[in-house]
Amino acid sequence: MPACCPEPLILPPDEGASGAGGLDRWVREVEPGRSRLEALVPGVHCAACITRIEDSLRAFPAVISARVNLSTRRVVVEWLSGKAAPEDLVAAIASLGYEVRPWLPAAEADAQRSEGRALLTALAVAGFAAANIMLLSVSVWSGAEGATRDLFHWISALIALPAVAFAGRPFFASASRALSRGHLNMDVPISLAVILATAMSLYETMQSGADAYFDAAVTLLFFLLVGRYLDHMMRARARSAVTGLLALNATGATVIDALGARSFVPAGQLRPGMEILIAAGERIAADGAVVDGTSDVDRAALTGEPLPEVVKPGSDVHAGTLNLSGPLKVRVGAAGDDTLMADIVRMMEAAEAGRGRYVTLAERMARAYAPSVHILAGLTFLGWLLITGDGHAAVLAAISVLIITCPCALGLAVPAVQVVASGVLFRRGILLKDGTALERLAGIDRVVFDKTGTLTRGTPSLIPPVAAATRDLELALGLAQRSRHVLARKLAAWATGRGIVAAAFDSVDERPGEGLEGKIQGARIRLGSRAFCGVDADAGDDDSERSEVWLARDRKPILRFAFADEARNDAAAVVAIFADAGMQPEIMSGDREAPVAALAARLGIKAFRSGWLPAAKATYVEALEEGGHHVLMVGDGINDAPALGAAHVSMAPASGADIGQAAADLVFTGENLSPVVLAWRLAKAAERVIRQNFGLAIAYNLVAVPIAISGHASPLIAAIAMSSSSLLVTANALRLRLLAPREARP
Repeated sequence: MPACCPEPLILPPDEGASGAGGLDRWVREVEPGRSRLEALVPGVHCAACITRIEDSLRAFPAVISARVNLSTRRVVVEWLSGKAAPEDLVAAIASLGYEVRPWLPAAEADAQRSEGRALLTALAVAGFAAANIMLLSVSVWSGAEGATRDLFHWISALIALPAVAFAGRPFFASASRALSRGHLNMDVPISLAVILATAMSLYETMQSGADAYFDAAVTLLFFLLVGRYLDHMMRARARSAVTGLLALNATGATVIDALGARSFVPAGQLRPGMEILIAAGERIAADGAVVDGTSDVDRAALTGEPLPEVVKPGSDVHAGTLNLSGPLKVRVGAAGDDTLMADIVRMMEAAEAGRGRYVTLAERMARAYAPSVHILAGLTFLGWLLITGDGHAAVLAAISVLIITCPCALGLAVPAVQVVASGVLFRRGILLKDGTALERLAGIDRVVFDKTGTLTRGTPSLIPPVAAATRDLELALGLAQRSRHVLARKLAAWATGRGIVAAAFDSVDERPGEGLEGKIQGARIRLGSRAFCGVDADAGDDDSERSEVWLARDRKPILRFAFADEARNDAAAVVAIFADAGMQPEIMSGDREAPVAALAARLGIKAFRSGWLPAAKATYVEALEEGGHHVLMVGDGINDAPALGAAHVSMAPASGADIGQAAADLVFTGENLSPVVLAWRLAKAAERVIRQNFGLAIAYNLVAVPIAISGHASPLIAAIAMSSSSLLVTANALRLRLLAPREARP
């Protein structure tokens, strides 16, 4: 078991595979001859956990695939039906020491909330106890002696003993399980140091001794619990991206049977070949093809583009997209887990699992730390026992070694930097969501941008028409305010803001996918597409980069309204900074080629790709990663979420979709793109400080350990030295506040 990974409990037999309901509720047949089992494994904590579980499952010849998601702690394994027993698969996971439960979204959420409450409660207890014991210790350090000193020690003991027993449970249980299976992890030396320091302090208190170390034991628990709780919160945020995507799915649809009868069928029971009705304003419940009807469909979840697309008989539609303007009859082609939206969810989970295998510098350092500490403490005890024959002195020397080498400085080397850096970023409008993101961001060598909403502002703005008659604007407003189309709303807002009064039409009809037609004083006024308004293909100021709406009277065009999505003010400067650093900036977009190519030319980006759906974006990013590149993906939409998850590290603007923000490692606010550069530069500075912290921690141990082994450091001196090393590491991390203004400069 790796140093960072606590050993979880094995599921008791009466609650496991042989429990009520057996494994039937765990397994389902995804296709003929292929079965899938989904299980929740709460004890998954690191990349090594993922590797152990996946390797044990892939050892079965019948297993087709096995995947562990670190954020959700879900195991998904598929195998050839009848070629392997699900009980054996569950037993293989349990034999590694992991608890295994049926995976249910509600159960997963409950487990996350329960774990969070337990950690937060333990953190509060440790913090309260540490503060009060520290106050008592100040009096002892100030020279209190005799009965006064003993009284303070006993009061400290009354506070520390229950606090250590309660707040130390995550570490004690982990260490116990690791030792029972012949493994060492980082929690073993932590637990030994805390328990021995507490026990020796109690012994010294009972003997009216001068030294007690209750403050060191409880303060150590407090700092380490802070790190555990931050890690828990990070995983909960990562899960919110998938939860948000699932929320886009419709609960069901109205199905028309062969006799024409209509009934509501849950989305999970829809089958290919069924015909469903989708009313205007409803989300589409399955993938399929339009049989009847014409409408505008909001496909931003798939393309990231704000403008709706026209669908008509023969057009493909997808689950999770929104039908805007007209009723549709759709023949189901794929439903449930076979839809494109379900594929996006799976891509995100697979991307998260891949990112979970990232081994941080702290993990690499920790692998050799635990055995080294135990060997040093054991040799110290034996050496003193053999040389002096004094068991008490040997125990004190061993405790001093454990305390003085307690991994508090190593444990704080990274979290302290993350906390300071996240505070610096937050004050500059950047939210750091993933603790490992800074380390990954510092190592990027490629940058990929989404177009709409990332390099551009994401909302079409009206280009005011030249020499437009007031009456024409009144007619346009009278029609535009009747539509939910994004361009019509922009036109209506622009006209209203300039004091235009809407014309009063006798009647208005909306033609889905075409525009609106109104009758006024015997004339027919249209507002909509070029073809709908009778405009010749080559007429007008046709700019392929821009969207347009035409106004016509009796099918004779009167006025053209053009809309443009402008680039962010500093987009060109940001692109130039990354290009100068050798990052080769690229654009990936779901938009048409013409506007993507034009924007790339204006910003100086040589490589661009247009018309890409989420799968293509994620596949491309994965290919770059597999080719040895470390990609920074910057995107804002739901369609970018799989690529954001697949990238080495990712950022999203706060103006983008909630799901895009949830999938990203960092979220930035404001109208500018410069926070991306600031975050990258600060990440480079943070990496330097982290390496300095590890250097300080190692240097401290090289100096302090020989002193403890030689017996020149009592447990009290060891506790002070350990605390001093932690303060030194924290003080070094605080230097990031001084570096931040310099990193913010272009």
